[in-house]
Amino acid sequence: MNTSRREFLKTMAAAGLGVSVSATAGAEAPVLPEASAAKLPPWRGFNLLNKFNGRNDPFAERDFQWLAELGFNFVRLPMDYRMWIQDGDWTSFRESTLKQIDQAVEFGASHGIHVCLNFHRAPGYTVAQPPEEKSLWSDDEALRVCALHWAHFAERYKGASNRRLSFDLFNEPPKLEPQTYRRVVSRVCDAIRQRDPARLIICDGRDWGNTAPTELAGLGVAAATRGYAPIHVSHYRASWMNGADRWPEPAWPIEQDGVHWDKETLQSRQIAPWKRLEAQGVGVGVGEFGADNKTP
Repeated sequence: MNTSRREFLKTMAAAGLGVSVSATAGAEAPVLPEASAAKLPPWRGFNLLNKFNGRNDPFAERDFQWLAELGFNFVRLPMDYRMWIQDGDWTSFRESTLKQIDQAVEFGASHGIHVCLNFHRAPGYTVAQPPEEKSLWSDDEALRVCALHWAHFAERYKGASNRRLSFDLFNEPPKLEPQTYRRVVSRVCDAIRQRDPARLIICDGRDWGNTAPTELAGLGVAAATRGYAPIHVSHYRASWMNGADRWPEPAWPIEQDGVHWDKETLQSRQIAPWKRLEAQGVGVGVGEFGADNKTP
């Protein structure tokens, strides 16, 4: 890592967490904050992509060491379930891959990093390509298998403290009817809680993380939003976004799809609805945010 970049990250992490980075070097892993579905702590960290969208690399302890050195306390592991199934059978699990995930959880515990396990590709749903053959949102078999996978993870990590481990069920659900999302989340949560009743469960908002899932209030889950709006700013010329290379260079404020985006729009659309959800007793965090490196 470039030294100036590392120093910048240290400064930002220390500012966000209120800790001395130098004090953490060589010390025992710090005690992680309490975390509950009603109140998520001020985690700061990154995605680690070792098992993302067809990739199946073991996790590296040095990544957790670096994060701890820099003052961060959180990693999210967006994973592809195909990496731990056997011979294309989505009900059969490959223990060697699962042991690598176990190792990541242990790396987190050793270095004071909360680990959030996420199914970026769940049985029946992904935002990535190619799409799943069966839809989690409408197909009973896909939902049954997805619940089976999460139940296996729940049994595997039964009793692990919520300070160090959480489950983020699905990455960025699409446009759905609220009752559909609640039905699917309820089914998966039931499967998890039959094995590990106290596990901290986080659910991304509908509409690719942007709509506060008020329909989940009362289910005992936390919620995660996104910090990418307006997309023509955050994803300008992003290689994975279809058509982004043809967008005009963004300026601020910006007009996008008939909406005038400025500070007030961000407040009313991206912050206020989530504050209202939080007031209903649902813990809220920003699951992902940022901008591509081509954004001016």
